[in-house]
Amino acid sequence: MIHKEGLEWVLYPFVFSGLSFILKKKKLAIASLAFGSLNAYFFRNPKRESALNPELIISPADGKVVLCKIEEKKEWYPAPLWRIGIFTRLWDVHINRSPVTGKILKLSYFKKEKNPIFKDNSFVQNEKQVYLIEREDGCPFWLIQIAGIIGRRIKGFVLPGDDVVCGEPIGIIKFGSRVELFFPLENAEIYVKEGHRVFAGETVLGRISLLL
Repeated sequence: MIHKEGLEWVLYPFVFSGLSFILKKKKLAIASLAFGSLNAYFFRNPKRESALNPELIISPADGKVVLCKIEEKKEWYPAPLWRIGIFTRLWDVHINRSPVTGKILKLSYFKKEKNPIFKDNSFVQNEKQVYLIEREDGCPFWLIQIAGIIGRRIKGFVLPGDDVVCGEPIGIIKFGSRVELFFPLENAEIYVKEGHRVFAGETVLGRISLLL
């Protein structure tokens, strides 16, 4: 299944390919067909089944865990946070999903640079969108989409005040690159480490007990 955000990237090359065949421009037709097929693969939106346990934290992105450490961000939260960074390769699924069931409290977009996303400072320097999601027990989660050199556009599917279900698609980085997740260290268990492959909406990153 192709996500609606990618339909124009697939449809137009296919139409152009058909017209090129009619005009007997075979090489151009084949190139357009190949381009449309690659876009169809890039914008694929496979069905994912998330775990029903509300205490589990599900991966928001497909890719490789490139960062898993404890940090302090006093401007966000008074206590230490887990920070998990996931690098999404060009051929991975690029739909980003909510890591928990909760409510979107805040969206913040920062239009900055498009530098390589392999370094930690890409979090500060690069274009990004921050989602603050609050679980039903008040536990906060910060999901950050970061665009790199290839990533050209961040697109969110939700707005502040929206309720989201764990595993629900909430955004995409078109041809892009890295997603980070922050959540409280207290009461958290982590099930992944750097180097692990993860899948959005399926892979369990960790667990935080409900504080009800």
